[in-house]
Amino acid sequence: MMVSRMSSGLVEPVTARDHVRGPKAAALTLVEYGDFECPYCRTAVEIVNGLQQALGDQLTFAFRHFPMRAVHPHAQHAAEVAEAAAAQGRFWDMHDRLFTGEDALDDDSLLRYARELSLDWERVREELASHSHDARIGRDQLSGTASGVASTPTFFIDGIRYDGSVSLPKMLAAIRELHPEVAVSEPLPNAPRIPRVRWTREEHP
Repeated sequence: MMVSRMSSGLVEPVTARDHVRGPKAAALTLVEYGDFECPYCRTAVEIVNGLQQALGDQLTFAFRHFPMRAVHPHAQHAAEVAEAAAAQGRFWDMHDRLFTGEDALDDDSLLRYARELSLDWERVREELASHSHDARIGRDQLSGTASGVASTPTFFIDGIRYDGSVSLPKMLAAIRELHPEVAVSEPLPNAPRIPRVRWTREEHP
């Protein structure tokens, strides 16, 4: 079954605190728990973009942080800089910049991205140094762990964890399983497929 219905519900529904793309009243909601240093999350961007292209205003997409610190040493600071950008109304610009395929996520590179986006990079630097947004990221992690997230990316379709192959055709099929009424724009973009990888679950604060 592509959509798991066994003890895999999203414990914290999407609210105004979430970073979302798409209309709030959309017919369906896709939530991703992701890690900016995860190569699979980087590949998943094309798949999510394909879903948004195929479904248009029928889809709301929310991104939540789940930095896998044990294997990705820069993921936490990357999440923090995304939240620092969000504090200046630019979360999605930074989200897209961090996932451009460039692997440089050290602090100097993160601040360079802030300057490239014309953010108040001194404010970003101060917030990064003081870990001002750690609590926000921790809340995302806790909600993910409680929802059964153990790897990135992990997706939830209308609050139900998606356990199938992370590919555009398979995810669209799972969405149609839940919402036979949705209309899908053709042709579909040629988005990649990524393997399902599970890391050892971390203990999050």
